[in-house]
Amino acid sequence: MSAAESATAIQRNQVDLLDFIDWSGVECLNQSSSHSLSNALKQGYREDEGLNLESDADEQLLIYIPFTRVIKLHSIVVTGSEEDGPKMVKLFTNREHMGFSNVSDFPPSDTAILSPDNLKGKPLVLKYVKFQNVRSLTIFIEDNQSGSEITKVQKIALYGSTVETTDMKGLKKIEDHNH
Repeated sequence: MSAAESATAIQRNQVDLLDFIDWSGVECLNQSSSHSLSNALKQGYREDEGLNLESDADEQLLIYIPFTRVIKLHSIVVTGSEEDGPKMVKLFTNREHMGFSNVSDFPPSDTAILSPDNLKGKPLVLKYVKFQNVRSLTIFIEDNQSGSEITKVQKIALYGSTVETTDMKGLKKIEDHNH
């Protein structure tokens, strides 16, 4: 697969990580109560163009997504309109309890400015080396395309793979019988 192809397509061994999201821990700061994160993240809702996640007090959104197992994140799809869709997006791995007051204190694992193609569904391929052992992902949407007060996100999809881990409790000690 050429670099040009990999930038436009989800690689074969990458899966939608929806099934590995720990929904009980998902949070979104500054979301509109009537246009919540579920509209953009949950199966069925995120495919409905009439539903979206909207910011509330200003254009910023801070989304925390924990996973039920360790994952490798390859790419992310964030869709929205060319007017009020997200523009500057910063991604942080394994950072809990981030808020708007301290989000600038931490270096992001990756930063992207979403293009019109990204907003229409072109995957954003991440710096893969920085997303190898991900237990949680924080997405900071800093602003939107037009600088308006409300940011609207139609869909967020995460693509990658799970990390195969060994259950150490299941291993038996091998005795050395050759003294």
